[in-house]
Amino acid sequence: MAEHHQQSQQRGEQQLQNDSFKNFFQENGPSSSKVLAVVTLLPVGGTLLVLAGMSLIGTLVGLAIATPIFMIFSPVLVLAALVIAGSIAGFLTSGAFGIIGLSSLSWIANYLRGMRGSMSQQLDQAKR
Repeated sequence: MAEHHQQSQQRGEQQLQNDSFKNFFQENGPSSSKVLAVVTLLPVGGTLLVLAGMSLIGTLVGLAIATPIFMIFSPVLVLAALVIAGSIAGFLTSGAFGIIGLSSLSWIANYLRGMRGSMSQQLDQAKR
């Protein structure tokens, strides 16, 4: 008898849990716009995932084919890579120095024109 009472109590608790889940999903269920977004974006995401996998496979195949060629021509390629890296570093450095120089000249011009306030005014603006 005690087992029957315990089983009926468990069934009642399960029924309450099922009803609360149903009520939760009925009240807070996804809107039609969310369902439409998921239905639309799943094929797009799947297609992009397939394309990413194909590009990875293509990259690995290309690397497997090109590795022997790199090994044969490595003395020439290493020097060429060093020259290209050095020229890129030179261009980037010259650009950075140019930007620094122009910003310095701009700051000096603004300072001489009196566009910059006194240090106390700048501190007051920073406190605000």
